[in-house]
Amino acid sequence: MKEHSHITSIRVRYADTDKMGIVYNGNYLTYFEIGRTELLRSMGLAYAELEKQGIQFPVIEAHVEYKQPAHYDDVIEVNATCTLKKALLLHISYEIKRQDILLTKGYTIHPFINMQSGKPVRPPAFFLDIWNTHDSAIDRG
Repeated sequence: MKEHSHITSIRVRYADTDKMGIVYNGNYLTYFEIGRTELLRSMGLAYAELEKQGIQFPVIEAHVEYKQPAHYDDVIEVNATCTLKKALLLHISYEIKRQDILLTKGYTIHPFINMQSGKPVRPPAFFLDIWNTHDSAIDRG
């Protein structure tokens, strides 16, 4: 099964942390979104362009496992890896690390939605063309 990966570096902002200087648990989903956005952008599938084509990818399932905390001013890396499941759903797995230490892992699942009807659709041809021709090596950004 073909997959695509991208690593995005993020510096933890003060606003992302709680009173103890530890990243608030809900912010990991924001980090997942940043990783997902940059993964798709690295493939030539920026969200703005997808929406111009009438397609959205809402999150219908999310799972997060917290292993170690991230702290204010840490530089973390979000490794997002995308696979196409049953030719209908994007499954994106994430690992967030500080250097080689695994902090958080999880996944999100996304259907393809027609923006006008709000109904699930098959991946459009332009998406599949890019999916099938993009090099699946890990991109860094």
